[in-house]
Amino acid sequence: MMIKVSPSVVKGRIRIPPSKSHSIRAVFLASLAEGTSTILRRLHSADVDSAITACRGFGAEITEQGDSLVVRGVGGRPSPVVDSIDVGNSGTTANFVLSMAALSEKSVVITADDQTRKRPVSPLCGSLEQLGAHIEVSNEGRLPVRLHGPMRGGTTVVDGSTSQYLSSLLIHAPFCKTATTLKLASLNEKPYAEMTIHWLEKLGVRVERKGYEEFVVPPGQRIRGFEAEIPADFSSAAFFLILAAIPGCEVELEGLDLSDTQGDKAVVDYLKAMGADIEIGRTVKVSGRRLKGCDIDLNATPDALPAMAVAGCLADGVTRLTNVPQARIKETDRIAVMAAELKKMGADVTEEAVGLLIRGGGRLKGRELDGHYDHRVVMSLAVAALASEGETKITTAEAIKITFPNFVDYMSSCGAKMSIE
Repeated sequence: MMIKVSPSVVKGRIRIPPSKSHSIRAVFLASLAEGTSTILRRLHSADVDSAITACRGFGAEITEQGDSLVVRGVGGRPSPVVDSIDVGNSGTTANFVLSMAALSEKSVVITADDQTRKRPVSPLCGSLEQLGAHIEVSNEGRLPVRLHGPMRGGTTVVDGSTSQYLSSLLIHAPFCKTATTLKLASLNEKPYAEMTIHWLEKLGVRVERKGYEEFVVPPGQRIRGFEAEIPADFSSAAFFLILAAIPGCEVELEGLDLSDTQGDKAVVDYLKAMGADIEIGRTVKVSGRRLKGCDIDLNATPDALPAMAVAGCLADGVTRLTNVPQARIKETDRIAVMAAELKKMGADVTEEAVGLLIRGGGRLKGRELDGHYDHRVVMSLAVAALASEGETKITTAEAIKITFPNFVDYMSSCGAKMSIE
């Protein structure tokens, strides 16, 4: 599938879709809970569907009712009802479901699509083994993996290169028979760990912590059925916020809660630091204005790198996006991919070890671009194309189904000359 984009002035009002990260956590926690839970306004996307499929594979009964999910959980005792579970393109689901499998005495294979099978899982598997799980890894520390428990608890040092390892363990450790101590030397993406802890605290799960260095989870805990509504997704909102770099554009965004735990709400602050005209009230209103480059530490918000790379290209002066090594182990190596594709458009971009150096202000040119089957890359390049000279075509656009299936419709409703072919 291909997205075709022509230069456009975008103006309109948009309600941002629900958060992927919140939706996936809600699905796993409801599946581990006792009784019935209701998840209101969940995100409709391939990644969330992968989480639903995975949890069904461990015995959770999940019924879809419009935008809601009704989940009858397994009471902390997941057991696979199939021999193999395919998480598709969802890296979060892959890491979360490995810990779920470690709670069961029955073995199961966890696999994924080609892209997700390139992402490392051996650090998480090492922690699960230290906590009692039995694991067979045959693909150089990557999926597919066959494993089973019971994971009983204990002490392990957790790799902090991605917060998903810690979140996975925190969600499932409450159901171990002995206390679990998770130690970290460092942690990337701290806001995602805070999101997980927020969910656990809201559901009555006890976690004792010493900053980000140690987490102790008491054993034998329970989660009772709950009802929760999923907030709007700041990661999806980022693409519309970047329109602040395109003079003449004006977009009003509904549903965003700046008190939420999502790390990508920091994109608002990043853009303000670059001089963006953003008004925050009951809605978030973005008016196009030429931006100025600056240095931005993206360690807490790696998913924002593709969109912020576009902002850097459209801004005057130098922008340095730094301290985001984990961006290299997402759906793609996003540092390398964004540098390569933006260069095709005429951007002055230098790939650095842990980020990008961008000399912005030049006019971008429409080109034929490769989306690399990465949803955030595809959508970021589409935004860049709105401010470019000439037509742009972006391949592998089917990737947007992962988190934002209606992205093109949302853009088109505000006047963007954007279509799917």
